[in-house]
Amino acid sequence: MYKLIIRPILFLFDPEKIHHFTFSLLTIGSKVPGLNFMLGIFYKINKPSLEKEILGLRFKNPVGLAAGFDKDAKLIDALSSFGFGFIEIGTLTPKPQPGNDQPRLFRLPKDGALINRMGFNNQGVLSAVEKLKKRRSAVLIGGNIGKNKVTPNDSAIHDYAYCFEQLYPYVDYFVVNVSSPNTPNLRALQEKEPLQKLLQHIKDLNSKKEKPKPILLKIAPDLTFSQLDDVIEILKITKTDGIIATNTTLSREGLLTPHDDIQLIGAGGLSGKPLATKANEVISYLRKNMGATYPIIGVGGIMTVQDALDKLAAGADLIQLYTGFVYEGPSFVKKINQAISQTE
Repeated sequence: MYKLIIRPILFLFDPEKIHHFTFSLLTIGSKVPGLNFMLGIFYKINKPSLEKEILGLRFKNPVGLAAGFDKDAKLIDALSSFGFGFIEIGTLTPKPQPGNDQPRLFRLPKDGALINRMGFNNQGVLSAVEKLKKRRSAVLIGGNIGKNKVTPNDSAIHDYAYCFEQLYPYVDYFVVNVSSPNTPNLRALQEKEPLQKLLQHIKDLNSKKEKPKPILLKIAPDLTFSQLDDVIEILKITKTDGIIATNTTLSREGLLTPHDDIQLIGAGGLSGKPLATKANEVISYLRKNMGATYPIIGVGGIMTVQDALDKLAAGADLIQLYTGFVYEGPSFVKKINQAISQTE
């Protein structure tokens, strides 16, 4: 029903406006007594075979919602009713910021893809904290943290530290995001020296807590193998707990959408089907070089059930959806979990 009726109607309108419209509907719906519970009965699959213990956490299933969908933790309870095993909020910054100018979100239906240049638009970490305090769902939450656009890279460490401290009591794991292509110079923080310094600082703060929480790094798919080697070395030196591979890509290679249309859209990170192979290659490389037990969350290009299985086969312990959730609808999570449970 979603793909035949609802999606064609939604895709007639501006992507970002539809995103906010959908959030409004979910907000209203979540206030209806018992609705989230009823959705959970339909969408959730509770099977012991789906449960995974990774990062010292017990995940009900390995399918999560990637950062960027619910940036401000507005709809944790509603979204959890669709059967996600975990939800990652953010990217959050210390101060609220509007992000880049609109339009900044574009669909590529021929490619099963999105291009976005949102620019870490969010209401600030303190706003998210207030919403997290009120959540009812027990779903695991990841806190994806970044820096404000106006913060220079040599001061970025303070932004990440502030977000870490504010979110610490309310999330189950942290993601250090240095891989978004939509904040000027952010990806420069993936270079060896600044990345090691940043991760070590967050790890040091974490070690002072009574109960340290897992710290993960989110990387871009556009890194060379040589750059990945540097990342791997840093992960080992800093004892960072896990990695998320991958963020969106700057590449426009092999798209079916006409070149002129792509040029008209302009800058931004590409997600969806065209990213699948590239993300899988990164995951496979990380698994080969980090060993069999290092926690890897795979994201990028999961548009079919087989794509999800391919991510796991490439070496991911857990997976995350974003663009596939937009294109395939809420039943997509259930379909993936059903397929995974049948392979166990």
